Amino acid sequence: MMYSAMLAAVDPNRIRFPKLGLELTVSSTAFTVFGFTVTWYGILITVGMMLAMVYVFSRMRKFGIDADRAIDGIIGGIIGGIIGARAYYVLFHWDHYAGDWKAIFNIRNGGLGIYGGIIGALLIGSIVCKLRKVRLLPMFDLVSLGFLIGQCIGRWGNFMNHEAFGGNTDSIFGMTSGKIQAWISANYTDGSVIADQPVHPCFFYESMWCLLGFILLHFISKKWRKFDGQIFLMYVIWYGAGRFFIESLRTDSLYAGTLKISQAVAVISVSAALILLIVGFSYAKRLGSDYQLYVNTEESKRLLAEADAREEAWQEKHGKKDAADVQAPVAETVEKSEEQIKKEKDAKIDALLEEIAAKAAETKDLIKAENDDSAEEPKQPEQ
Repeated sequence: MMYSAMLAAVDPNRIRFPKLGLELTVSSTAFTVFGFTVTWYGILITVGMMLAMVYVFSRMRKFGIDADRAIDGIIGGIIGGIIGARAYYVLFHWDHYAGDWKAIFNIRNGGLGIYGGIIGALLIGSIVCKLRKVRLLPMFDLVSLGFLIGQCIGRWGNFMNHEAFGGNTDSIFGMTSGKIQAWISANYTDGSVIADQPVHPCFFYESMWCLLGFILLHFISKKWRKFDGQIFLMYVIWYGAGRFFIESLRTDSLYAGTLKISQAVAVISVSAALILLIVGFSYAKRLGSDYQLYVNTEESKRLLAEADAREEAWQEKHGKKDAADVQAPVAETVEKSEEQIKKEKDAKIDALLEEIAAKAAETKDLIKAENDDSAEEPKQPEQ
């Protein structure tokens, strides 16, 4: 009774990092408009998706993909990701949602399963990409980098909701709050997790793991991509390996009996991706120079050329030449002029050198002639 009273006295929105000396008041609600509550969770998920899209579209051509065709696949993937993430979570919490169908569609306060989101995004996105004739493997490579951006930022939505934490820890990153303590006291009555002690900030670990993965795979995609699908497989391995260990710390995992679902999925996905990665490298090595990334194929070049032609036709039709279109001929003229000036300078220098060489040769001949004349003169007798 006394312990419950102590918990009630703790500010539920006050998050503390004891060893860092930090205390923050963190509410899950960002603001309210016309009686409608907007949560930080939803905002951060949206920001993560938007930044992921900005990155993905900025690199479409580097992967040989026509952005006009791919945008439909991206939109389909986002819709499929949201549906898949929610369905995955609800499936493993069915007892909670079975009697309240409206609650299934309320995702503003959390309740998304990342593996379900990835599966849903890839499934629906793939169908749309097939219909729009977008090659899947290079598309998978690109969107996997977008996944890491979205996951890195989206995990901070868990922080705003005071969720996705682990067991007790005395590490420097240990955290606690009124909401966390209340949840632990309600779900760990056996005392295996102590409510008023700091816990692992698993959301933070996963966010940093995704950030590091994005930086690593971004540079690999620019310098060492050997076959289409490589970056996607490396993403599955990277994320799955990190998630397996982080999940072992969490106290609010999804379970099937006594098995943590995310750990089981991680083991299966990492194993399959590792095998396929080895096969992919072997295949690319065996073909050698005969293997081409999609971006280097005639099909990709043709589709991108058609996209450029459509864009140019649209610009001409609407009389809206971009500044880049207007400046391009000027830049080309300037470049040609500079090249012409350089050629003229080089020609003048060459002519001057030839003239100097001719003068030097002429002078040499004169000196030689004078020496010859001096040698022919009779010597004067000694006095």
